[in-house]
Amino acid sequence: MTAESTDTWAGWYRDRQGAEAITLTAGGRQVRTRIRGVEYAGGDFAALEAVGEGESLSSCVMEWDIPLPVSADGAVEQATLSCLLALGERDAEGPVGRAELSLTLHCRGAAYASGIAGGGFEEALGRIRSQLPTDTELAAEPLVGAA
Repeated sequence: MTAESTDTWAGWYRDRQGAEAITLTAGGRQVRTRIRGVEYAGGDFAALEAVGEGESLSSCVMEWDIPLPVSADGAVEQATLSCLLALGERDAEGPVGRAELSLTLHCRGAAYASGIAGGGFEEALGRIRSQLPTDTELAAEPLVGAA
């Protein structure tokens, strides 16, 4: 996805109150979602904050899949990037635990994992890029909100 496009993915949000289906939207250098009636936005998935009134996201997990084109052996085929974001506790001063992002690219019968990354989405995606065979690369532009 590029800075000029808007993409939407279905996912799940889970915390102590239960689980619910969510939709994540990325476009215009912003990532957005709505959880329990509260709109959240940020420059990266791990930087989502309430827009207006609403609680900060903490002690929760979000999961979603992103279809991602991959160029291998001169042909473009579809792969799936599975994303798991865990956000730790927060107190009055801010986050106590850090955001932990884990990405796994499922491509051509193999899985390439970022491991747990405390940084942004592009950093985690870079870890996956470095593992791909020399004839394989992600065909997509950098994702919106990836700082």
